[in-house]
Formats: sequence, C-alpha cells, structure tokens
Amino acid sequence: MSDGSACPAFHEAVELIGRRWNGVILHELLGGPRRFSQLRAGIPEITDAMLSLRLKDLEAARIVVRDVSASRPGEVRYALDRAGCSLAPVLDAIAQWGEEWVATRTECAGLPTVAENRGDAHLAKEVAA
Repeated sequence: MSDGSACPAFHEAVELIGRRWNGVILHELLGGPRRFSQLRAGIPEITDAMLSLRLKDLEAARIVVRDVSASRPGEVRYALDRAGCSLAPVLDAIAQWGEEWVATRTECAGLPTVAENRGDAHLAKEVAA
C-alpha cells in the first residue's frame, strides 16, 4: 500500500504460506493427494507431530482437505482444496525465485549481505550461523 502499512490479507497469506513447513507441505501436495506416510517420506526433516500440526493448520485455513475412505481399514489422504490448488502458480514462482536466489547467492559469495549493508551486523551474524 502507498502509506507503507501492510495489507492485512497479504500479511495473513504470507504468514500462512511462510510458516515453517507449510510451503513444503503445500508443494508436496501439488503432486496430488498424499497419505501421511507419503508426505512424511517426501519431507524427511519434519517430525510426525509437526506434520500433523501443520496439516491441521492448513485444514483449518481451508487450504488442505482430509479425506477418509469408507473402506476398512480407513485410508486417510490429504489434498489441496480449490483454494490450495490456486496456490500452484504462487508456489511455482517461489520455487523458481528460490533457484535463482540460491544461484545468485553462490555467485556473490563474499559480497556483503543486505543486513550488513544496512549496518545490522548482529542480524547478519545470526543469518550466517
């Protein structure tokens, strides 16, 4: 916005997508419905408890749906709902930007970071660690 304040809808969307693990979970679900174990295998660094918590958060936000089959034993699959599917171009753009950013970071190794340029030496040290 022109007055410098953050748009509440933008802020809420960025917080949801940017919450630790949410973006990776959403990216995994772009490939189609997944069982919990498939998501866990696709994101080996996440714990079962954190995956469960994040899936519940994404369900509450109406981005992910949990489908339990009627068969015995019941099979649970997670999928993007319509709002989640509409994130595909956003997540693809972030992935592309990330690839370019990592390449640029590697090419520019040794150059000062944004935090260093602003004089935030303590922040730059935290980011580097």
